Amino acid sequence: MEILQPLVKRITLYGQKVEVIGVFSKQGNSTFDNSTDNQVVIPINFARNFIDLKNERSGSTIVVKAKKNVTNEELIDELTGIMRSVRKLKPSAENNFAINETSIITKGFDSLFRVIAIVGWIIGGFSLLVGGFGIANIMFVSVKERTTIIGIQKSLGAKRYFVLLEFLFEAIFLSLIGGIVGLLIIYMATLVISYSFDMKLILTQGNIILGLGVSMFIGLVAGLFPAFTASRLNPIEAMRSTF
Repeated sequence: MEILQPLVKRITLYGQKVEVIGVFSKQGNSTFDNSTDNQVVIPINFARNFIDLKNERSGSTIVVKAKKNVTNEELIDELTGIMRSVRKLKPSAENNFAINETSIITKGFDSLFRVIAIVGWIIGGFSLLVGGFGIANIMFVSVKERTTIIGIQKSLGAKRYFVLLEFLFEAIFLSLIGGIVGLLIIYMATLVISYSFDMKLILTQGNIILGLGVSMFIGLVAGLFPAFTASRLNPIEAMRSTF
């Protein structure tokens, strides 16, 4: 939070004249719809005149930042000793205060998003399974409708691997088109969420590569058996097929 140039201005706070020494830069609403733009920071000794700091409802909090070359563990150990001394706690007594780190909140969010990711993979797995069966069904229909063409190709000297690769490429391309459409929908969703909420979502290059790779793999697996079936067709029997 950046402090702008101080203002030479006096205001009245709880009937007492105070001098404004600085103004914080505007931050806007946070992710949880909280804003620090309407907050005022005052010295603690001045706050004692109209706030009972010992009252639990006051929600008093001390924000501390470690000096350079001082680790958070060392800072926590020193703060714990200072607070126990201030609270006059016996060595065997438990702490009646809490020391939290910003990293703890971050780890909490990481755990939450990790659970969401697992649930997403489970739901996505079922979607991929259904999509794979759909592509396999399309490829079986395609093989059946093109049986005569396959027979003509093989009678003209087309090898089994050529027919196999032809249908595999078709299945992979079909699945890849679906993956691209899905990524475009996700990209539009990230734009909507980023503009609607104070939360920046980014579709990274790694996510795009992963999505396209999974799509191609599903197409490969789904089209393998239909392509193998097409490559094993007897050219004479295939040319006799009419629809």
